[in-house]
Amino acid sequence: MVRPPTRPPTGAQRDGNACRSEESHAGTVSTSRCRSALQAGVERDVLDFGTQVEGRAMSASGGWVVGHRTGAGVGLGGADVGGGGRLELADVLRLVRRASRGLVGMARTDLVATLPGLLREHLGPDAAGLAVVADGWPPYEHVNVQTALDVWLAEPGVDHELVGVIGFQHRPFGLAELLAAGMGHDPYGPRPGNVARVNAATGPDGLVLACVQCAVYLVTDGPHRVALLVRAAEPSSGQPLVTVQVAASEPDHANRVIKRLRELAVTHNVFREQVLSFGSEVFGHGQTLLQFHRRPELSSAGLVLPADTLAAVRRQVVEVARHKQQLLAAGQHLKRGLLLYGPPGVGKTHTVRHLMSSLTDTTVIQLTGNALHLVAEACSVARALQPAMVVIEDVDLIAEDRGMHPGLHPLLFQLLNEMDGLAEDADVVFVLTTNRADLLEPALAARPGRIDQAVELTLPDVAARRQLFELYRGDLSVDDSRLDDLLERTGGVTASFLKELLRRAAVLSAAATSNVTARLSVTADQLDAAFAELQDTRNAMTRVLLGSPAVEVPRADDRAPGMPPTRVNEQALP
Repeated sequence: MVRPPTRPPTGAQRDGNACRSEESHAGTVSTSRCRSALQAGVERDVLDFGTQVEGRAMSASGGWVVGHRTGAGVGLGGADVGGGGRLELADVLRLVRRASRGLVGMARTDLVATLPGLLREHLGPDAAGLAVVADGWPPYEHVNVQTALDVWLAEPGVDHELVGVIGFQHRPFGLAELLAAGMGHDPYGPRPGNVARVNAATGPDGLVLACVQCAVYLVTDGPHRVALLVRAAEPSSGQPLVTVQVAASEPDHANRVIKRLRELAVTHNVFREQVLSFGSEVFGHGQTLLQFHRRPELSSAGLVLPADTLAAVRRQVVEVARHKQQLLAAGQHLKRGLLLYGPPGVGKTHTVRHLMSSLTDTTVIQLTGNALHLVAEACSVARALQPAMVVIEDVDLIAEDRGMHPGLHPLLFQLLNEMDGLAEDADVVFVLTTNRADLLEPALAARPGRIDQAVELTLPDVAARRQLFELYRGDLSVDDSRLDDLLERTGGVTASFLKELLRRAAVLSAAATSNVTARLSVTADQLDAAFAELQDTRNAMTRVLLGSPAVEVPRADDRAPGMPPTRVNEQALP
């Protein structure tokens, strides 16, 4: 019989045998000497074991177990061990456990779930050869893409599994790369993990929807197997659009899925019948934002305009929307443009608010200030969400703006081109406001038919000022015995001036009473004193800011007999 080869003794066994042999000759040996000999042998064994696994034992988390000598013994991760530089038995056990975990991780590498593996398991072994169909949306449409996905996945006969993707930031990859059969496991690249979501607004007052940032949907759509990779826009990493990439067991079905998602994103669009405004991300060049606003409530009674002016505005905007079916049946177009022009403070913005309030089923897109260059985006949303109204305030600001690069058309001509590109039956109305109609006239005259109605709003006359006075006084008690004279002296002022006049008179009334709970009552003298204060020379800038001319204060000897003082002084106050 052949004996199996004898395993050579370990360092610990050799030192232990030597200790026992010495004990048999010398009679007794201290326990500490034997323990030291054993420990020295263990250290040599650990060093031999660490050398064998060094560079080969990578744990599942990607960490390496390394054994090496330090100045005083064996260290882990470059740190000296405790116990006076000597390796303790507990250290040996920890090292063995770590090496064991590393070896197990190496042995089970093929069992770690990977995105390519999950996709092949769902789509079949030929997944790498499937065609991938992709589509993209602007970043502000992320919420509508997520809504479309949720609606589609909730349809009868559609089942799905959502696989989160981690490690996707700053990684340019798509579904085709994930389907590649030879793609190995990258512990730092895209891999299955928790689903990351970001909240996107769905309406005013903080309404939001949690949208997937990066994930794979494994879908069973009847007899079809479908995989979708959804990625949010990441402009800083070269990902300017929200993308959906689709692969299906039947190639034509991937096209049908993309088409279905497009339809659902429009049908269930969260922007529909909302009041929106475009803006730009302060710290992200090229990132466009959409904000939701409450729809204003302003009836005709709250809008002080000449009756014929208000009728012309409503006829062009509200009445066309109300009778659109009859107009279409008669072969008349719905696309229209309205220009409101006049000096500051005459009610252009108030008129727009009244139109928004009257068209409750219309999507409103506003462009103001630094968002005026987003004309194309606003018109795109309006086309998709008819009936719609595009409001561009202070349109004269873009009349001579030629963009960032020379040779481009002015933004005003871009707007006119967008208006011209709409179909005749498109239920879209453009409402433009300006203080400088003279800047717009040449461009509008060169493109006839883009603006169907131009309405001039003027400063309020005496009758309109009386209406404004009654509107703004509210529940305030006012002595109007000298109101006719006051209204005559306020020629050329705006509604904002009259509103501030009443507020200042109320403040004078409050300051004149010691009862803080008493109902305010403004006297005729207090009303005149408030007017005199606004007309004082030191308030010339205030009058300009209120949209009124900087009129000089009449001298005392210019006043008609019986007129009250025009300056604020002790005699003017009760």
